[in-house]
Amino acid sequence: MAAAHPIWQTRPRGDQTSVWPRLRDHFAKSGAGLDLRQAFAADARRFERFSQSAPYIFGDLSKNRIDAVTEQLLLELAAECRIKAHRDAMFAGEPINTTEGRAVLHTLLRAPREPGPATGPDKLAAQRAQVHETLDAMLAFAESVRADATITDIVNIGIGGSDLGPQMAVQALDAFAIPGKRLHFVSNVDGHELAATLRHLQARSTLFLIASKTFTTIETMTNARSARHWFESQAGIGRADVARHFVGLTTNLAAAQEFGIHTTFGFWDWVGGRYSVWSAIGLPLAIAIGAEGFRAFLAGAHQMDRHFCTAPLSANLPVRLGLLDVWYRNFHGFSSRCVAPYHSALRRYPAYLQQLEMESNGKRVGLDGQPLAAGTSPVIWGEPGTNGQHAYFQMLHQGTDVVPVEFVTVARARHDLPGHQSMLLANALAQAQALMQGKADSGGHRNFPGNRPSTFLLLDDLTPQSFGALIALQEHRVFVSGSVWGLNSFDQWGVELGKVLAKDIEPRLASGAGAGLDASTAGLLARIRADY
Repeated sequence: MAAAHPIWQTRPRGDQTSVWPRLRDHFAKSGAGLDLRQAFAADARRFERFSQSAPYIFGDLSKNRIDAVTEQLLLELAAECRIKAHRDAMFAGEPINTTEGRAVLHTLLRAPREPGPATGPDKLAAQRAQVHETLDAMLAFAESVRADATITDIVNIGIGGSDLGPQMAVQALDAFAIPGKRLHFVSNVDGHELAATLRHLQARSTLFLIASKTFTTIETMTNARSARHWFESQAGIGRADVARHFVGLTTNLAAAQEFGIHTTFGFWDWVGGRYSVWSAIGLPLAIAIGAEGFRAFLAGAHQMDRHFCTAPLSANLPVRLGLLDVWYRNFHGFSSRCVAPYHSALRRYPAYLQQLEMESNGKRVGLDGQPLAAGTSPVIWGEPGTNGQHAYFQMLHQGTDVVPVEFVTVARARHDLPGHQSMLLANALAQAQALMQGKADSGGHRNFPGNRPSTFLLLDDLTPQSFGALIALQEHRVFVSGSVWGLNSFDQWGVELGKVLAKDIEPRLASGAGAGLDASTAGLLARIRADY
């Protein structure tokens, strides 16, 4: 007899559940026409019912187009999709990344050295030991760099998760950064980026971090070789100096050594790139904020992990956000979400979320490889407030498309400039209020239709702990929506095809050979070669 599949492998997709048609009926009868202004007028406790606290974060969902019936049906959807079983399988190290046959254990990177109260053998004991051995070594190295007055500049060379995560985090926690160390990030294979960075550096005071799990990522290694060439060409520098000024964040030790690197910190195939800031890929952040700060960053994320694992679904902030995303995408038909962080240090946060959500859930086939009937990831976009108010907020308020907005605010400022923080917070509150309330005007041009939804995430302070919790919250939210849609949130085959074709096209730029190309690509190739 064939072995039974575990529950997490046999769970139904959202559109295959019995509650999906009920959600569709509810949307048609009342969900589509829900007016937020009327909803608040009819329920004095609406704010209380649709807001909650999670570790370091308060979430107000009350200005979203949901009511008690909607949320109850969505919770039934989560139950039918066996979200809890899928979640527990992830934390237990089951191979839920089915297309690659891998576990998904980025949460283990921020778990304590010792597990919680024992409920049986620690099945992840070996991985846990490896994580903390690497973490201790990486943080010790970070402290040595912080103490080395001869190193003034650190250049992280990576791409994707090896760039977006640490770059966003270093910027977000700049208030906690050590003075006298400048962090730079190079990711684009466009040489203008690397050249502009190197122009301001001195070789003997610069440390390069080469972040590539395989040490074969073409953009990263192209930049790394160019950086090494620049380094070795400086007066008084020799090949032997590479070992002191270049560090590898990789598992390919042989390739790193061939490059001239002797110091490496690795991670594991159960850590996806966009989830890797918690690993050795976070070395730039560890250098910036120190070992204690980095451990606090991990601890904040772990507290959100515990919330996700233990809070009832009805009071589980990642679950409620993920289900709201399904409601908007599949029933309202909203195809994008605007992310508006009202804190300058979070300026790379929208870009980070673009990769996290769109690379995770931007899939058109389910776990069985067959096309999905329901839409998946929305387009994620945004800029920090108040800049966005003078750019795209016009469309949010008066455009033809309804775009849910997610405000991220921080109550406490880490500067002493008078008047700025109150003005910033007032703008965030006012924009959310204006989107919901609107303003009637008979002339039309000054009419704001209102009833435009938003979520408001509030942090007391932007610290390593609260920032770690915020990123973990978003990771789990993406897991929930992807689980409902029945796709694999942890592979990214869509990034491969363009890379393969680029390898074919690059030599054609020199040879001019257009045979086998489509007419458009061949025509563009010829046009480029004329000025190349």
